[in-house]
Amino acid sequence: MDPLSDIISLLRPSAAVSKPISARGRWAVHYDAHDAPGFTIILSGEAWLTFEGKEPLRLAEGDFLLLPTTPAFSLASEPHLPAAPVTPRDEAVRHGDPDGPPDFMALGGSFAIERVNAPLLLSLLPKLIHIPASEGRSTRFGRLTDLLAEECTTDHPGKELIIRRMLEVLLVEALRWRRLGSEIVPAGLLGGLQDPAIVRVLQAIHADVRAGWTVAELARVAGMSRSAFSARFGEVLGCAPFEYLVRWRMAIAKDALARGNKTLDRIAEEIGYESASAFSTAFRKRLGYPPGKFARAAHLSPCDLR
Repeated sequence: MDPLSDIISLLRPSAAVSKPISARGRWAVHYDAHDAPGFTIILSGEAWLTFEGKEPLRLAEGDFLLLPTTPAFSLASEPHLPAAPVTPRDEAVRHGDPDGPPDFMALGGSFAIERVNAPLLLSLLPKLIHIPASEGRSTRFGRLTDLLAEECTTDHPGKELIIRRMLEVLLVEALRWRRLGSEIVPAGLLGGLQDPAIVRVLQAIHADVRAGWTVAELARVAGMSRSAFSARFGEVLGCAPFEYLVRWRMAIAKDALARGNKTLDRIAEEIGYESASAFSTAFRKRLGYPPGKFARAAHLSPCDLR
């Protein structure tokens, strides 16, 4: 699989909560941070999103917003209004004037993800992905959001299932969005996927993670000198090439340990270690405890760890 598909496969995202959000008049609400990816699709009207220390961001009809991790934020009918604290709920919410037709409507919610590798994998993604309707409307992404908005207004059988599946597809589309400006793509995987030389290296690593890659070999894949490649990789990905390889190997190992369906020998072989002992040593050095302890913490039977 390609690098992004590998990352998403380990995260195993699913739309855990999706709910309609509506409002009327002047209003402002504040949500505390939570550790699940959040999303919002603006169905009609507009609102202003503000993160602590940042300028308000205008969200208009057709816009899509994805937060791989969700910091504290305020949502309001206009910028700089005092915000009332609210608690996230799994049901439809109404802000502002409770009477009359809403002048703002959105679909918001969160994704459930596999927790074992969430901190590492989410660190490879930008903090915010905002796809304005003006950029996404004429693309497949725009067509998907239109279909989702249409589904939200119907009462057809299977509506909830369709919405969940479409949200999962939108998540993947958002993560591979090619028009993300440099201002919202810090060092990480998405930046690497937009760099032709670096993406060749990422594809090579993910295609054969067990190979004994050296920086010189990866530089040849990139078509660059070793020094230029190391500098470029660090700038784009935020870590050294070998560090990325080790992180990815450990992510695969942690996922396998959590599932409990492979022996240590098998895991070691699949990610490029000569033996279970060599893998265990590397795992302990990286995480501070042995694979067996990690697996037991994931409620696995010791017999799965031979």
